Amino acid sequence: MTDHQGEFDSVTGRSTTGHEWDGIKELNTPLPRWWVITFYLTIVWAIGYWIVYPAWPLISSNTRGVLGYSSRADVAVELANLDRIRGDKMVALGAASLADIEKDPALLALARAKGKTVFGDNCAPCHGSGAAGAKGFPNLNDDDWLWGGTLDQIMQTIQFGARSGHAKTHEGQMLAFGKDGVLKPDEIVTVANYVRSLSGLPTRNGYDAAKGEKIFTDNCVACHGDGGKGNQELGAPNLTDKIWLYGSDEATLIETITNGRAGVMPSWEGRLDPATIKAMAVYVHSLGGGK
Repeated sequence: MTDHQGEFDSVTGRSTTGHEWDGIKELNTPLPRWWVITFYLTIVWAIGYWIVYPAWPLISSNTRGVLGYSSRADVAVELANLDRIRGDKMVALGAASLADIEKDPALLALARAKGKTVFGDNCAPCHGSGAAGAKGFPNLNDDDWLWGGTLDQIMQTIQFGARSGHAKTHEGQMLAFGKDGVLKPDEIVTVANYVRSLSGLPTRNGYDAAKGEKIFTDNCVACHGDGGKGNQELGAPNLTDKIWLYGSDEATLIETITNGRAGVMPSWEGRLDPATIKAMAVYVHSLGGGK
């Protein structure tokens, strides 16, 4: 690089910066004055914004700003106004039975609208925004229910959860037959294939159906029932309906039988008020799979 500061480019007539690379000189081309002024104005605006509005994080909170404004506060006010508008209706919803809500078009519409909102805020992370579920999280649109799909049963599940620690929660879990040494690895493979056969799924070559049925009868019938039809009182799924919570492939079934399953549904009692729990039960029941 050679210092040519003060020189002028013969083509453009502009001065150079003094920088040169491989014979190419850098022209001194200042930014337009309007652009520079605008840039400095944005800096002034930003400083003013920091002073007027909440902006800087602190250890446990944030600066409040001269105006003390926040969009969060606006939302809180709007929600409070909405609660005041819905006040009498929500009281009526809380006082009505589930059966009465289903019969009253106005209460039913309110319950479904409220339930949909609450579901999106609290349940969608597990069950999905459309309640279609995911691996380990039940699809609430179908007619397959671990703990029952009637309005009362759905409300009980929402209210007390499953294996949530609540005194009235649903209990029962899939035992770890392999981990606890109840079944040997080859027996687990055999009964896994038998379970697949209950739903008409293909089994591996050389699979002993009679042995699989015996292992199932000795160890699984107590919860899943004769023929694997399930037991809602225990939360034991129907193994014949081709609806699988964790998957139906052999490897997944072996993992389930070996290590067991004990998914948790949280209890919403105490987190949501009774009227809101009713609304969510009505909404879930209306998704199409409720009995």
